[in-house]
Amino acid sequence: MLKSIKVLAVAILVLCCSALAFAEEGEGGFDFGLNIGIGAETFGGVTYQTLKLSPDIAIGKFGIGLELTLHYLFAPDFEVRQEDWVPTGDDNILDVYLPKFKYVRYGFKGDPLYAKFGSIENGLLGNGFIMGGYDNTLFLPEKRIFGLTFDLDGALFNFPYVGIETFIGNLAQFDVMGFRTFIRPLASTEIPVIKGLQVGGTVAFDRKPNLYIGDDSIDPIILYGADLTLPILTKPALSLTTFADIAFLHDTLGPGNTGKGEMFGFGGRLVGIILYGAQIRVLGEDFIPTYFDSAYDLFRAEKYKIVNKIPPYGAGMSDYFGWLGSLGFALFDDALIFKATLDGPFSQPGGGDPNNYLDWPHLYTVFILGEGLIPNLTLEASWDKRSLGAQDGFFRDLISAEDAVIGARVNYSIGAAVISLVYQLTYDPNSGGWETKSGIESAIQLF
Repeated sequence: MLKSIKVLAVAILVLCCSALAFAEEGEGGFDFGLNIGIGAETFGGVTYQTLKLSPDIAIGKFGIGLELTLHYLFAPDFEVRQEDWVPTGDDNILDVYLPKFKYVRYGFKGDPLYAKFGSIENGLLGNGFIMGGYDNTLFLPEKRIFGLTFDLDGALFNFPYVGIETFIGNLAQFDVMGFRTFIRPLASTEIPVIKGLQVGGTVAFDRKPNLYIGDDSIDPIILYGADLTLPILTKPALSLTTFADIAFLHDTLGPGNTGKGEMFGFGGRLVGIILYGAQIRVLGEDFIPTYFDSAYDLFRAEKYKIVNKIPPYGAGMSDYFGWLGSLGFALFDDALIFKATLDGPFSQPGGGDPNNYLDWPHLYTVFILGEGLIPNLTLEASWDKRSLGAQDGFFRDLISAEDAVIGARVNYSIGAAVISLVYQLTYDPNSGGWETKSGIESAIQLF
C-alpha cells in the first residue's frame, strides 16, 4: 500500500511540473489549485477519518483534477481502509486507481472538440431519447466510477457536415456505452434555418445490466435509433430548437419482439432567462424512453426485468402515449439555475400498477446557486422522484422519499477554508429500503 502511495505522489509531481512547463502555451493561461480536506466517512458501519488531497490544474481549455483520499483509523491500531488501494470482490485494478482522477477534460459540451474522463453527471447523446442525463457518480463517496465522453464536430476542421458523440460510463467495466454520428446535409447552403438541419444515428447498450447486484450472466440491453434536429432561432434572447426521434429496443425477447418509441418536441430559452421544453411520445410495448437516465445505475436491474417480462413484471410495458414538459430559469449569467422536468403517460398503460414506476409520472428538478450571488455560499441540489400518484396521490407522493434520489451540497468558504455539508438520500429498488449519506467536509485551498 505504501508503494502505491509513493507511485501516486510521483505521478502528481510529474503532472504538476508538466503543467507548469507548458503553461505559457495554453490558451487562456494557467491555473493551479490544491485543496486539503479532513473529515469522516462511514463504510459498513465503521467510521473512518479522512484526509483528501485534491489538486486541480487548468491550461486554457484543458483541465485535470485528482482526488486522493486516505481513510484511516487511529484505534485500537492505526489502520488504512484496504478497499481504497487494493481490488476486492468484483473490482479490478482499474476500478480502484482510475477513480483517483476526478476528471480530465478538454473543452465543454457543445464545443467542436470536447472530451472528459472521470466523473460524468450529464451523459447525453443527441436529443436524449435513448441516453440523457446519465450519471456515474451515484455511488460516491464509497465508489467513484471513471467514465469517458468525447465529442468531435467537423466544424473544427472547417467541414461542418459531420460529427460524432461517444460515451462510456465506466472505463474499468465497459458496461454502459453509446455512440452517435450526425450529418448536416444542408450546411453548405445559405438558406436560413434549414442549413442547420442535423440528422443523426445512435446506438447505446449495457453489457452488464445486473452489474451492481452481482450477476453478469444475463444478455445485454441494446438500443438504436435515428433523430432530426432543426434549430429555428439561435439568438441569445430567444432560442427555439425542434427535434424528433425514433428508437428501438433490440431483441429483448428474441426475434420479433423489438420495442419501438417515437418522440417529437421542442425547447429553448425565452428572453434569455426562461428555460422551456415539451415532448410528445408514442411508445411501443416494452420501450422505455431515455433508458439511460440520471438514476440508471440504481434502476438498471429493475428496467431489465420490465423489458424482459421477468417477475414481478410479467406483464412488461404496454404501448402508450406519453408526454414531457420542462420549465425553469437561468439568471445572472447562469449563476442561479432552477429547472423542473416532469414526464409520464397520458393514462396508466398497465392499469396503474403500483409496482411499476413507468406507469406513473416522474419528476426531476435541479437547483444551482453559484459563486458571487450570496457571499461565501454556493449550493447544488437535485430531486429525482418516481411513481408519483402510485401510493398516496400525486402531491403526497411528491414529498415522499420512496422511489427518490435526493442530493444536496452546501459549500461555505471563509478565506482559504471551505466547509461543505453533503447530503444524499437514495431509494434502493433492489432492497426496497433507503440509504442515507451525509457528512461535513472541510478543506483548505492552498493555491
